Amino acid sequence: PARSASLPAEPAPERVAVAGSPSRGGTVMGCAALSGALWLGLLWAGSGVGGSCLGKCCEGRDAACVGEGWREGGGYGTCYCDGGCRRAGDCCHDHGQACPALPCVVGEWSHWSGCAEQCQPDLRIRRRYVQQEPKNGGEPCPALEEKAGCLEYLTYQGEDCGHEHVPAFITTSEYSKERKRRAASSLWPSDKEAAGYCVEFKTESLSHHCALENRPYARWMQYLREGHTVCVACQPPAMNTDTHRCSGDGHNADRGKILHWEAVGNSQCQGTWKKIRQLEHCSCPLVHSFIFT
Repeated sequence: PARSASLPAEPAPERVAVAGSPSRGGTVMGCAALSGALWLGLLWAGSGVGGSCLGKCCEGRDAACVGEGWREGGGYGTCYCDGGCRRAGDCCHDHGQACPALPCVVGEWSHWSGCAEQCQPDLRIRRRYVQQEPKNGGEPCPALEEKAGCLEYLTYQGEDCGHEHVPAFITTSEYSKERKRRAASSLWPSDKEAAGYCVEFKTESLSHHCALENRPYARWMQYLREGHTVCVACQPPAMNTDTHRCSGDGHNADRGKILHWEAVGNSQCQGTWKKIRQLEHCSCPLVHSFIFT
């Protein structure tokens, strides 16, 4: 008898079928559906709790502000929700929406204060305050305080003072816009007398400290140069109520006499100049326009 006739028949192998799809085609479709489900699951894992910045925003660089998911620039893995992730390039995919960068917001400048001391060169101050702190790497806060040189010519009791200073104390002409005149206004009977005058000088020498000055309120000192013609205005309250002149203006000096000046706000910025002429109004460029203080 043949070997094949004497051997018992082998049982047919069982087929694992996907529910609802008993055919071969149904099996293939079931695998595709399973792969799609896995892919969606991975996407959900990357955008869900593990990789989301929702409720995880941190200020500055914070290694504890970490997640696992898709990054903003692409790629899957460890990502961060702190304020330094943008610079590092490792933010989680939803960092921009969950942790928007908010800049610092500050209020308006206050009015300038009076001089800290009367009758001598000193500083005045103005301030502004933060209304909203920066968040999530937003623009940092700008300077909140500014200082500028000043010189008050009235004591707190209203007595005239300060004119005994021999050098010409000067500052930027911008100070004239802020100078407080209410204390001296009653001493000037007419606007014509209070209008003042201008003196042109030729700068002969100056210390190197002027060019090195870079503080915001004193940068005007950088424009002082040897050999340049500068204009210096004499106005109240720097103008003496009796003589109607400013200290250091060289009124009685010979034309070739060397006169001394000093920048208010930095006593090391000083030098010499010669008087050219006195005018009714100043006509120098803004960077070469100053006032007696």
